[in-house]
Amino acid sequence: MKIAFLGGGNMASALLAGVLSSGVARKEEVEVVEISSERRAWLAEKFSVAAVPDGAAAVAASDIAVLAVKPQNAPELLAQLAPVLGGSKLLLSIAAGLSTATLERAVAARVVRAMPNLAATVGKAVSALCAGTRATEEDLDAAEAVLRGAGEVVRVEERMMDAVTGVSGSGPGYLFRFIEALEEAARAEGFEADVARKLAVWTAYGAAATAIESGEAPARLREKVSSKGGTTLAGLAAMERRGFAEAVKAAVRAATMRSAELNRG
Repeated sequence: MKIAFLGGGNMASALLAGVLSSGVARKEEVEVVEISSERRAWLAEKFSVAAVPDGAAAVAASDIAVLAVKPQNAPELLAQLAPVLGGSKLLLSIAAGLSTATLERAVAARVVRAMPNLAATVGKAVSALCAGTRATEEDLDAAEAVLRGAGEVVRVEERMMDAVTGVSGSGPGYLFRFIEALEEAARAEGFEADVARKLAVWTAYGAAATAIESGEAPARLREKVSSKGGTTLAGLAAMERRGFAEAVKAAVRAATMRSAELNRG
């Protein structure tokens, strides 16, 4: 599979690392199109791939082009590359807010839209993808192979992409704030800063790892650690009295609505 990455920023390099480590493509089958000469040099040294300033030749030689530029930069780039982004090409877009319809109007390529989240940079992302009108099941499989190197993948209908933003796109921010609050609470109980941070961060990491590796529902895991009359139930009850679950729902709704507003804009 020959892949051209259009953009060489942090998310693109995270996907590139996953593509190479998973064997989806070999380094000689990958080219990165990046306007910054400094970034091109870093990419070439880090991944031993070709990094070029002009995308036409790279896209022409590719099976998949991964659109990984800022959304505001995409229209001009796609206009330049439209002659080589024909119906034989698959365009996998991770440019936030650009609908498959917008992309299909710009180029004749088959389009799959995806949204990874921040954890792609450490290979622990969850990415959502959806198909444009011209994309096939094989295109979805190919796009998923590219994304899976950076973590897990789910398939959704495009109408759910704003909600994806509200849940997993913005979700790391919610969890960072929870960890921050847990650290603050530990400090309030008298722990030194370094100990408080380690307790908070590793508690969150361990709980997430347990949920993933056990395969059990979070509700069931919560029940397992919530002995009747015990400390965990006391803490959970205090959180719920202050509207914990409702606050999380409100955060997801607000982020989802804001995503829809930005996408309309």
